[in-house]
Amino acid sequence: MAKRGYHHGNLRQALIEAALQLIEAKGPTGFTLSEAAKTAGVTPAAVYRHFAGREDLIAEAARQGFEMFADLMQYAYDSGQPSALAAFEATGRAYLAFARKHPGHYISMFESGISLNRTPELSAAAARARGVLELAAADLSEHIPAEKRPPAAMFSAHIWALSHGVVELYARNAGAASPFSPEDLLETGIGIYLRGLGLIPADD
Repeated sequence: MAKRGYHHGNLRQALIEAALQLIEAKGPTGFTLSEAAKTAGVTPAAVYRHFAGREDLIAEAARQGFEMFADLMQYAYDSGQPSALAAFEATGRAYLAFARKHPGHYISMFESGISLNRTPELSAAAARARGVLELAAADLSEHIPAEKRPPAAMFSAHIWALSHGVVELYARNAGAASPFSPEDLLETGIGIYLRGLGLIPADD
C-alpha cells in the first residue's frame, strides 16, 4: 500500500488522485504537499519531481476536471440532437451532474482560486468546456430573429452563471434551504430564460 503510486506505474496521477481526496475532505487550501505524498504512499521529495507546489497540483486536477467536464457536456449536447432545445437543456443538467459526481475536480476548477490562465493547458481545457455550451447556445439562437438574438457567448454565459449559482447555493451548500430540488430550480430557471427569448411558448 505504501508504494501505491509506483505500483500503478504513474506517480503523477497517483498524486493527483490523492489531492482530489484531500480537496474533498479539507478544501483546496486545507492540505500540504506532504499530506498528498503520504496519501499517495510516496515520500514528499517524490512530489517535487512532478509539481513545484500545491497550486500546480491543484491546477492539474482542475485541467483534468475541465477535460472530463467538456466530454460530459459534449455527450449531453450530442444526446439531445437533432433538437437544439433538448441539446441545450441537456448541457445544463450535465453541469449539475458533474458537480455531484466529481466534487474534487469541481472544487479545483471553480473554488480553488487557481487562475484558469495558470497554464496554457488549463486555459485550453476550460475554453473547450465553454465552447460546448456556446455551441449549444448558438444552435438554439438560430430560432430567434436576428434583431432580437443575443450573442451566443452572452447567452451561454447567462446559462453557465445560472447553473453555477444553483450548484453552489443548493447542490453543494447544505445550509441553503430551498423547498425545491436543485434539478427543479435549474430546469425552471432555464425555462424562464428561454421563454423570455421566445424559444419556448409562454404559459397560458
